[in-house]
Amino acid sequence: MADPTYTPPEVWSVDTESGGRFANINRPTAGAREEKELPTGEHDFQLYSLATPNGVKATVMFEELLEAGHSGAEYDAYTINIGDGVQFTSGFVDVNPNSKIPALLDRSGDEPVRIFESGAILMHLAEKFGAFLPTDHTRPEVLSWLFWQIGSAPFIGGGFGHFYAYAPEKYEYPINRYAMETKRLFDVADQRLAKSEYLGGKDYTIADIAAWPWMAPFVEGTIYNEAKKFLSIDEYENVARWAKQIAARPAVKRGRIVNKAWGDEDTQLLERHSAADFEGKKL
Repeated sequence: MADPTYTPPEVWSVDTESGGRFANINRPTAGAREEKELPTGEHDFQLYSLATPNGVKATVMFEELLEAGHSGAEYDAYTINIGDGVQFTSGFVDVNPNSKIPALLDRSGDEPVRIFESGAILMHLAEKFGAFLPTDHTRPEVLSWLFWQIGSAPFIGGGFGHFYAYAPEKYEYPINRYAMETKRLFDVADQRLAKSEYLGGKDYTIADIAAWPWMAPFVEGTIYNEAKKFLSIDEYENVARWAKQIAARPAVKRGRIVNKAWGDEDTQLLERHSAADFEGKKL
């Protein structure tokens, strides 16, 4: 048991063991740890990801674009197993120097373009295809909710999720701190969705595509063990309405299983290269 009266030293040591679920890959340095190229497919868009909430943002966006008739959005998706440290190979670091999923290579132009950070990927694709991001007076509202989600995710994941579900010891202060913030964020969304069908307004946009993969699993009770009960998520009825409405979309059903490497085999799709890859899968 760690000492609850721990006093930080004057200078933190790089040899300190972080502990917890991801201790084997956590280091205070960036860059490649192994020389290894990434696989590539035939399409303009090469996505390297995992079906965590941030990863699902990208795959749902691609599937929504294809559902809307944008055939140029065909993509190849490859699973990056972050538990094995694949994000620290040279090929991945070339696409994302921050070694986080998702990472995207856009080869549709004269020169390949890399895009990393989930919000940047959503904006890049929305602007490229002219979809799910309005150009009228509602655009600032949509972007505000998009960046609200980007800014709030670390409090939910690295904050609440880590200390409640992944930390090697349970401590009251950080769990209470991040539980309070997670509930506050749900209340922000709930109050907004009491007045508006979607976060950005009357239309489904990248703001919803960004927020849904983080909020829906709490509504469904599929993230961070007993988090749904612990946080009384059923209180947020407007979030539940919105989450269920989006979950019913065909593109979302497909997108949420791409790069999924856990659960029943018929709910996993480690690689995605065409619509045919979903045949026989449970959506």
